[in-house]
Amino acid sequence: MNFRAESAAQALLLSIAAVERDTGIGKDTLRVWERRYGFPNPGRDAFGERTYPTAQVEKLRLIKRLMDQGQRPGRVVPLASEDLQRLSQNLPTTQPQRTPTESLSPHAHVARYLQLIRDHDTEGLRAQLHLAWTELGLAPFVMQVVAPVTAAVGDAWMRGEMEVFEEHFYTECVSALLRHAMDSLPQAQATNSPRVMLTTVAQEPHGLGLLMAQSLLALQGAHCVWLGTQMPVHDIAKAALAHSAQVVALSFSAILNPKQVADDLKELRLLLPPHTEVWAGGQNIALKRRQLAGVVCVQGLGDVAAQVQRWRAGHAT
Repeated sequence: MNFRAESAAQALLLSIAAVERDTGIGKDTLRVWERRYGFPNPGRDAFGERTYPTAQVEKLRLIKRLMDQGQRPGRVVPLASEDLQRLSQNLPTTQPQRTPTESLSPHAHVARYLQLIRDHDTEGLRAQLHLAWTELGLAPFVMQVVAPVTAAVGDAWMRGEMEVFEEHFYTECVSALLRHAMDSLPQAQATNSPRVMLTTVAQEPHGLGLLMAQSLLALQGAHCVWLGTQMPVHDIAKAALAHSAQVVALSFSAILNPKQVADDLKELRLLLPPHTEVWAGGQNIALKRRQLAGVVCVQGLGDVAAQVQRWRAGHAT
């Protein structure tokens, strides 16, 4: 939903099901490691369910890579992240050593992507994005790579330092990878998960932030229906009914007129059944300066998991 990343990485918490999908480590294994080794060390949400911060998920992915190379859990799970990284770098490999994405400073990390975009290096950008995804996992990739780079691209375009075609080039590369990453996730098994339809109103051409939100929704086990961008409000309502959507998720960028945003949301709310929730996110000021009746204003990417948990709590069987 065109969200920025300011401290969102720290705010994002994943459920145990999302961690299983993102790392390939089973729920039972995670619980055993928690008891035996003291890691992972999840918190608990308001409903008593385990929640895992992204730093722990990154470490779990590194542990999984080491185990895939023959390391035993008893050796690697208790190690600190720095020790795991050194162990990973010292293992024999048929591929050249690469600097891990997570070791870069945020400034250097973003600057490298911006340079690839300005160099019009299609293969280089795709390769770097793919490397970051495989090293970090989907949720950290979205929060720590896609969100800050997307914000930097938007700022550069606003300052006249990036051409429109360069912004489109970046958007298409990231969108293709996010769709591929979501297609690679195991099929969600959760029975109490919302059916979420994602789109934008007719005046809103930007959909990358919404695609980022869809990635996090998919990790939470939500059943997502992507309709693309620029749908008239009446057509959004018709599609929601046709797809039996329980949630309609919309994104509003700062370029839209705040009054128009409020009017569109009010109209959509009237067209939808009361039980269909409307979630709105993005940088538009209309979502921050007024209360919108019947609309859930999602406060950044880090709020996505919490909204899914809230929905589940209200629809528990």
